[in-house]
Amino acid sequence: MNAIEAVNTMDAIGGDTIFASLAELGAMLRGRKISSAELTKEYLDRLERLGPKYNAVATLTRSLGERQAAAADEKFRRGEIASPLQGIPFGVKDLLATKGIRTTWGSEPYRHQVFDYDATVIEKLRGAGAVLAAKLAMIPLAGGGGYRYSSPHLFGECKNPWNVEYWAGGSSSGPTAAVSAGLAPFAIGSETGGSIVVAAAYTGITAVRPTYGLVSRHGAMALSWTLDKLGPMCHSAEDCGMVLAGIAGNDPKDPSSSGKGFAYPGGAARPMREIRAGYWPADFSESATANARPAFAAALQAFREMGLQMVEIKMPPNPYRQVSGVIAGSECSTVFKPMIEDEARFNQITDPTQKAGLKSGLDIRATEYLQATRARRLIQQQIKEFMTRVDVIVCFTERGSAPRLDSEAPARPAGARGGAGSNPPPSPPGNTDLMAMSNLLGLPGITLPCGFTTDTHLPVALHVAGRPFEDLLLIQIGAEYQRHTKWHLEHPKVG
Repeated sequence: MNAIEAVNTMDAIGGDTIFASLAELGAMLRGRKISSAELTKEYLDRLERLGPKYNAVATLTRSLGERQAAAADEKFRRGEIASPLQGIPFGVKDLLATKGIRTTWGSEPYRHQVFDYDATVIEKLRGAGAVLAAKLAMIPLAGGGGYRYSSPHLFGECKNPWNVEYWAGGSSSGPTAAVSAGLAPFAIGSETGGSIVVAAAYTGITAVRPTYGLVSRHGAMALSWTLDKLGPMCHSAEDCGMVLAGIAGNDPKDPSSSGKGFAYPGGAARPMREIRAGYWPADFSESATANARPAFAAALQAFREMGLQMVEIKMPPNPYRQVSGVIAGSECSTVFKPMIEDEARFNQITDPTQKAGLKSGLDIRATEYLQATRARRLIQQQIKEFMTRVDVIVCFTERGSAPRLDSEAPARPAGARGGAGSNPPPSPPGNTDLMAMSNLLGLPGITLPCGFTTDTHLPVALHVAGRPFEDLLLIQIGAEYQRHTKWHLEHPKVG
């Protein structure tokens, strides 16, 4: 049986192989309906052929992928199953260290950077038997210092598979474009201020921002030591649960590691009727863009039909984004201080917005940083009390769909103060700062595709956030929502 014939075997259980769920791919592999070598070749060829269309690929790891696929097939032949991910190809954002393979951080000063070790997430996925197919493109330095959509990118602006005139999101643009276009079944992205969930929302995929400390960041480029998270970008909530189970857990190499593990499915799901979901109606009827409001209204109705207790409630007003900006700006510029002060290397960055933002971060005084960290602690105490009234909070991930690549509007900065997008306008009352609050406090979140804009037919998505280490509850809610809807099964026509 060749790979194309194997694709047809999936028709009976709902979907072709390229966009099949991880459970379906795993069943095919374990049932020997397709080999990992065949499956990996299929994705490697798509990455090579279609990756440039979206500027999604940093480095194709074909030889490594072929070796890992062969090893997975040998284990299947011996009846050895390391995990549900065994034999399944994946991609990672190009800020994760991969031994002997360049890790560019998406930026010219690091174009030829090669590490002699693997990041912990890479080690865990290799131990699970998954197959690394590609390092995926990203915004330079994960957006550190700030940027605009049209800023110079090491591998080109990452384009949205739903419409290449639109943005795929930042800074996890390569991973989200690759999964959305069917170039990889799943990918690993990173988030400091929204990079996982926003990119997923723009491209119509499902993604999880884990609780801070649940997934080791050893071997990942640091943008902000106290804000960075690594998480799965997939086609469904259930896929995210499988991947998160494979990458979560204690790591003595990461000082911020919580020591907690994560299992999926993790036992009986909590009944939806017992879950209190906080939301504010005006977020969806007024703050959201007009062309996205019908999709959001339908999504809220689906939540009600699922049996969730929908509680009208507003988050306490706080300067979430401003506090995050000071912390991220200071930490980011400290991380990159050696490069900033090396004039020759610093001048390899050609985006003046990013350069200005990186320099301005060095001007943040210790008193400002300490005041921000103290404010974070006070906000944390306040939100802890607030979250006793609801189990999760629901808002849109973004007010509308992806912006055009030629848009003049600045992108949300990651680790910038004084760069593009600094001094953001006050948010309206409600929960529109849910993402900023969640990232500031390290709370878990999931983004769920919930439809399309009425005019441009671009994806929009909900963002559901919860208490620390209640990642499983978010995935269970997401999985139930996706049993009630089919938006996660919609895919762009990419050829």
